Amino acid sequence: MSSSKNRWVLPGAVLLASVALVAVGSSQVQKEHDPGYKHDAKAAKDFALTRPGASGPVGSPTYLGELVSGKRASGLPPVPVTTPDLPKLEHKVVDGFKEFHLHVQPVKRELLPGVFMNFWGYNGSMPGPTIEAVQGDKVRFVVHNELPEATSLHLHGLELPNAQDGVPGLTQDAIPPGKTGVTELTLHQNGTFFYHSHDPMQEVMGTVGLFIIHPREAHQPVVDHDFALPIQEFGIEPAVNTPANTKMDFNWFTLNGRSAPYITPLVVKLGSRVRIRFLNFSTDDHHPMHLHGHTFWLTGTEGGRIPESAWIPGNTTLVGVAQVREVEFIANNPGDWALHCHMFHHMMNHMISGVGPDSREQAKNKKELDPRYQVPGFPQMTGMHAMMSEEQMKKLNANPLTRGMAPQWSMHLQALHTVVRVLPEDLYNKVVSGKVDIMPGASVPGGKFDGHEHMHKH
Repeated sequence: MSSSKNRWVLPGAVLLASVALVAVGSSQVQKEHDPGYKHDAKAAKDFALTRPGASGPVGSPTYLGELVSGKRASGLPPVPVTTPDLPKLEHKVVDGFKEFHLHVQPVKRELLPGVFMNFWGYNGSMPGPTIEAVQGDKVRFVVHNELPEATSLHLHGLELPNAQDGVPGLTQDAIPPGKTGVTELTLHQNGTFFYHSHDPMQEVMGTVGLFIIHPREAHQPVVDHDFALPIQEFGIEPAVNTPANTKMDFNWFTLNGRSAPYITPLVVKLGSRVRIRFLNFSTDDHHPMHLHGHTFWLTGTEGGRIPESAWIPGNTTLVGVAQVREVEFIANNPGDWALHCHMFHHMMNHMISGVGPDSREQAKNKKELDPRYQVPGFPQMTGMHAMMSEEQMKKLNANPLTRGMAPQWSMHLQALHTVVRVLPEDLYNKVVSGKVDIMPGASVPGGKFDGHEHMHKH
């Protein structure tokens, strides 16, 4: 294995002992490391698991579902993290190390059906593939530089030797084009971290990926579903398919490398506990991420898990640049719920309006025919994506995890939008099977969609 001089080893595994948190001032509050607290009939009595309703008193384990566990038993390893529309990076064990090979390279990414843009990423993906490991693992990253310039690997948030920090010139040599760099360490942390080049212009082009380090035993209260969503933004000029690296005005916004409505929904089972990990790798903007229909608890940051005495309830969490925010909630409100950035311009792509003589002539003609044009500001078409072709719509609706959604769901989601689908067990099983025909609108309780009686078939 060829390599540059960037090879350092952190000897010895350093394991963090779990510290039991002690309840102060209330015997009702059962802390994270109390193995006796689990999802049971008593919790169901105090907190409605399959419908929205009143929770226990403030400070109780069931207050807003704070310490209500999912359906999995305690003491098991964590569930794998799901990163919709992104691959996982597999490893092989070499000399006791979990060895991951990262190829940093130019990548074409399909942001919307048929809309491909040029980025830089890893292993054919932008963002790069998700890496999962376990606290205490010995890991090795082998970075193959397939860019036309030097690069580096920074493990964001990792406590490692200074010489491995991945800042070219300051702590180590950069990896030249066509060369390979190796980093080895033993993991003593757990949480949501990420890897990226430490060259700002390369970061603008997309060189980032998630690095999830699981604890050996799942945190209490246990979750049934665990998702991660990297957030990015790009400035791409009209008639151009490559981001402008120096641009400070952004018009494309992505979750996991796609723009809504081309983002795969998060499908969860009614009554389950859900974790969502937001990573903001945007160039310049913070994102207030808002979930409809549920109240969540802020349980973690890029620094790791927050002591539950400091958890904060809400339905919107502000994710700053380079920050991680982990939230958890009981999915007790059935239906298809919007999850989106609440910055209005980030809920739209392109941010362009029709200009020129032709558009003015059209508006003049419509003003004479349509009284709505008498209203100042109409039509406000800024941010609307172009109408999709039949082929594009076919590709969009081919995703089996969209089956059962309202017939026109895709027309009203753009940019930093996705959907959390909270489904009763029978419907959940049909959707995730990818095989059963489902009537459009079946996942919207009480929904009525007249004139749309066809099935979604795959």
